[in-house]
Amino acid sequence: MPLLKDPERTETKALHRFADFDGKRMLEIGCGDGRLTWQYAKSAKFVSGIDLEADDLRLATIDRPSDLPVSFARADSIHLPFGKEKFDIAILAWSL
Repeated sequence: MPLLKDPERTETKALHRFADFDGKRMLEIGCGDGRLTWQYAKSAKFVSGIDLEADDLRLATIDRPSDLPVSFARADSIHLPFGKEKFDIAILAWSL
């Protein structure tokens, strides 16, 4: 039996209670394998997820639904690979 993370969708409900993702440009710091990313990416304009773990990013890229506007990069929150791009909302969930 696989481990279900957040089967009650508590994280998702909390995120949507505190932020409106509709049409927003999102930055997710510490996106990991994308588990949380998929919970809000459908309503966002675009999502950039960064993480230091190459294996997690590989899984996120493989599991990414083709209809979602999401990209992933291996980076940390101090050296963002985005130049002058701006984001409406940044999320740091479960990141150290």
